[in-house]
Amino acid sequence: MKRVSLTAWILIALVAGVAFGAIAPGPAKELAILGTIFLRLIKSIIAPLLFGTLVVGIAGTGNVKTMGRIGGKAILYFEIVTTVALFVGLGAVNLAKPGVGVHLTKGTGAGVAAQSANFAQILEHTFPTSVIDAMAKGEVLQIVVFAFIFGAACATTGLQARPVVEFCESLAEVMFRYTGYVMLFAPFGVFGAMAATIGDKGLGVMVNLGQLVATLYAAQIFFVVVVLGSVATVCKIPIKRFIQYVREPFLLAFSTASSESALPIALKNMERFGVPKHIVAFVLPTGYSFNLDGSTLYLSLAAMFVAQAAGIEVPFKTQIAMLLTLMLTSKGVAGVPRASLVILAGTLATFGLPVEGVAVILGVDTLMDMARTSVNLLGNCLATAVVARWEGVDLVASAAEADAAAAALEAA
Repeated sequence: MKRVSLTAWILIALVAGVAFGAIAPGPAKELAILGTIFLRLIKSIIAPLLFGTLVVGIAGTGNVKTMGRIGGKAILYFEIVTTVALFVGLGAVNLAKPGVGVHLTKGTGAGVAAQSANFAQILEHTFPTSVIDAMAKGEVLQIVVFAFIFGAACATTGLQARPVVEFCESLAEVMFRYTGYVMLFAPFGVFGAMAATIGDKGLGVMVNLGQLVATLYAAQIFFVVVVLGSVATVCKIPIKRFIQYVREPFLLAFSTASSESALPIALKNMERFGVPKHIVAFVLPTGYSFNLDGSTLYLSLAAMFVAQAAGIEVPFKTQIAMLLTLMLTSKGVAGVPRASLVILAGTLATFGLPVEGVAVILGVDTLMDMARTSVNLLGNCLATAVVARWEGVDLVASAAEADAAAAALEAA
């Protein structure tokens, strides 16, 4: 018999969790611990894996100018695509008008304080005072900055840095194996998280504010198929093979609503897809802070939804100003809990829209978070492939070589 894949087990667990939560909501609430354990295990992977892979990737090039060029291309790509995502969200909400006729009431749950960081604060927060502190707090961007400078130092030091680079290479390989062990627990974690969510909120959460959720999902699907599909076609990315390698991390990000849960396997799969290690190690984690396609699309859509629900007419010029604000404030906040809601609350307050609307959106935020998180992950995986093509990498040939090397390693 053909062995059931991990992806299939995760999908089975997702459906089973929804069913169990609906049938036995009381016991289902207690299963939240399974999802919590899984996410804690995943978070234990992020810092050492990022540090090891990024240092090896940068030091392996032996050329700091190369990494600077790759970084510039990545940032340019991030800015273009996230701007398009903002306009897609704005277009969807103006076309569907999900907030018109919706009578919002203040939520009973804890609201989100209106706060926003200015550019200087975001820039300052990018640089770590201590890499140990950054690792402990899960500050992905700070880890990336430290590892980039550390890897550049290793690349220019020469033979004396070789033991350090070899240690980082071994660390990365061990963490990939560690990830494999943790992923065996993924179906249980997904089952527990979904069962607890449905058990706590009921199946009503699946239809509450359905028009808003449907509009978001339709916009995200449009963005993935039309925008990301066009990018993949223009850049000559082998789409069928790309889907094969992003399917598992995409499903994991969707079912857990956590980008962190999918990062380790995404790093490994994109390398197997044929993207060079130094590009994957730099572009993918950097994108977690600068290339949040799903989140930026959601922000423009949600802000206008609140305006529509409150009966406030927002002129087109103001909508553009709102987009520019979101474009700046959504950067570098990936590690903030409920970051999208925090940024949304700050934007609403800035433009005189009722912040109370955030409390209502909280009721269906879990469903929307699943969509925006998985699209964030998909967009970042595609970004690594696009940058690789800009660097002249033949992904078809590279993928074949990567598969052959993986098969040889498995056979050994």
